[in-house]
Amino acid sequence: MPAELLKQQYALLKGSRQVLFAYCETLAPDDLTKEMEGFGHGSIRNLLTHIADVYIHWLQNFALSRTTAYTDKPTVNDMKDVRRVFEQCDKYVDEFIKHYGDQLDATITSTIPGSAKSITTTPLTVFTHTLTHEFHHKGQIVSMSRQLGYIPVDTDMIRT
Repeated sequence: MPAELLKQQYALLKGSRQVLFAYCETLAPDDLTKEMEGFGHGSIRNLLTHIADVYIHWLQNFALSRTTAYTDKPTVNDMKDVRRVFEQCDKYVDEFIKHYGDQLDATITSTIPGSAKSITTTPLTVFTHTLTHEFHHKGQIVSMSRQLGYIPVDTDMIRT
């Protein structure tokens, strides 16, 4: 049952993500990679690839002790490339849920990739962190597009 709940939660997130992606496909191609001050990671494309990298970082490399490579940002030039990157993230989420879906309160003690620091947490915490992280940056992407002169669509899970 817990695994099914995670799958349902991720499906809701993916629905919201697809609305964001469809909206980003309406942006001028140069605006996708336009560097903007005041936002971490600089551009909408960079934020999108950063979101993907956090799925890799926490679900694959930390929780599953893999050595999955992060996104090669220069190879992500348009929304078609972004969608390809996130199709792979969907597979990473599926692997994570298959491994931990029925033991959400298990203890994961692992070294943070790229660091010597070790932490102890749970699969539920790791999963929740990656999803809330995506929503945080989705808000920044919408704000960036507004500053570029666009009128964003509602990308919440419950859209009105």
